[in-house]
Amino acid sequence: MNQEPQSAPQTWSQRFESALHPAIAEFNASIHFDIELIEYDLTGSQAHAEMLAKTGIISPEEGTQLVEGLEQIRQEYRQGAFSPGTEAEDVHFAVERRLTELVGDVGKKLHTARSRNDQVGTDTRLYLRDQIQQIRQQLRQFQQVLLDLATQNVKTLIPGYTHLQRAQPISLAHHLLAYFEMTQRDWQRLGEIYQRVNVSPLGSGALAGTTFPIDRHFTAERLNFAGVYANSLDGVSDRDFAIEFLCAASLIMVHLSRLSEEVILWASHEFSFVTLTDSCATGSSIMPQKKNPDVPELVRGKSGRVFGHLQAMLVLMKGLPLAYNKDLQEDKEALFDAVKTVKACLEAMTILFQEGLEFRVDRLTEAVNEDFSNATDVADYLASKGVPFREAYNLVGKVVKTCLASNKLLKDLSIAEWQDLHPAFEEDIYGAIAPEQVVSARNSYGGTGFHQVEKALEAANKAVKNGKDAGKGKKAKDEKVKGEKVKDAKAKHKKSKNKKS
Repeated sequence: MNQEPQSAPQTWSQRFESALHPAIAEFNASIHFDIELIEYDLTGSQAHAEMLAKTGIISPEEGTQLVEGLEQIRQEYRQGAFSPGTEAEDVHFAVERRLTELVGDVGKKLHTARSRNDQVGTDTRLYLRDQIQQIRQQLRQFQQVLLDLATQNVKTLIPGYTHLQRAQPISLAHHLLAYFEMTQRDWQRLGEIYQRVNVSPLGSGALAGTTFPIDRHFTAERLNFAGVYANSLDGVSDRDFAIEFLCAASLIMVHLSRLSEEVILWASHEFSFVTLTDSCATGSSIMPQKKNPDVPELVRGKSGRVFGHLQAMLVLMKGLPLAYNKDLQEDKEALFDAVKTVKACLEAMTILFQEGLEFRVDRLTEAVNEDFSNATDVADYLASKGVPFREAYNLVGKVVKTCLASNKLLKDLSIAEWQDLHPAFEEDIYGAIAPEQVVSARNSYGGTGFHQVEKALEAANKAVKNGKDAGKGKKAKDEKVKGEKVKDAKAKHKKSKNKKS
């Protein structure tokens, strides 16, 4: 029988008599996706090296060598000169191995007082913190496009729907501002989650901390974390922050998908509310007349992908005992893909609403004039004349039934016909049921009345312009956790080393 080829020795391989089976090495490796973390790994490692030097665990000269060597790896990676393969297992080993090649045995000191468990936790938080800020910025850009479009269409009317049935006419701006409110909650939600992402696990070690006199607050402040994990077990095993992000990402996709569904309907021949521009639509390979809404269809489809990542993460975590388990390697691909998907969808929808849609105002005007969506206003009219609303409601139901039988709309009834139905009707009924008046009259706070929409636009623009970024956490205070006395620990560690020597 032919012997299987052996994989390269691993950092931990002195415990073992033989190397990993090549297939197991490939199965075990994460370098092909966690290379995404390399910039964050280098940044975290530089902070760790500075802390080791500051606390006297390594010399200042060694600290400088490590920081400069890590920076050289950063430049090599950016220039395409550093591209580790499966033999490196993961990004952390790859960096350490290259660092040792560059600075010699000093490179082997980088992992002092650190485990891959707290290292990867730190890298992931640094990555997600950065991505949250980028997504929040994208949300702002999308909101601005919505606001620009809404500003142009305060007086443009569009049918409002419930149960996908014509309900009442509304301002198109009011409709668009509903999505502004959804995305505003998304923006706020990510800012809140940022606070729980922005906590440093570095220094938790494998699970129990370390015997070295480290200064966890120094590295936290160096990396702009707002604080440190108070429990080392929790520090290396917590993925709540990732689940929360995936929840927020899923809600962003829900909102984009709902809007996408409306665009798809609006672009259909049956609605014809919008026309898709050539820059944001595709054609058919067989039907030359087609113009397909691929962007909103793809966004609608990709929402399920992000939902799946959330479900996968929940299932991943539900049965894990403390502390770190290899299962947690599975968190990264889900997280990376969800981030990329949300960012791509936000970009595509921003472009679509900025230059890919043209609202057909003529068709919208026709639509709000061809139905019975002003029926509630007839009931309100009678109620304002002293008729009990429920009585008015039932009367208008009969009016609509009569109109349908005679193929008429409410506006087509003569004043004599109105007064035959109820003597309270007067000539002003025609003005009361005109679509513009129907919309304008709904002037309650948060309603579709033009005055309210203008106020809502003003408030929304102010929120976008002046909204404070809740995601920027305060720098970690250089305070010591109760019982963690670095100077005493440092002195004890040196005394222990002297005794051994």
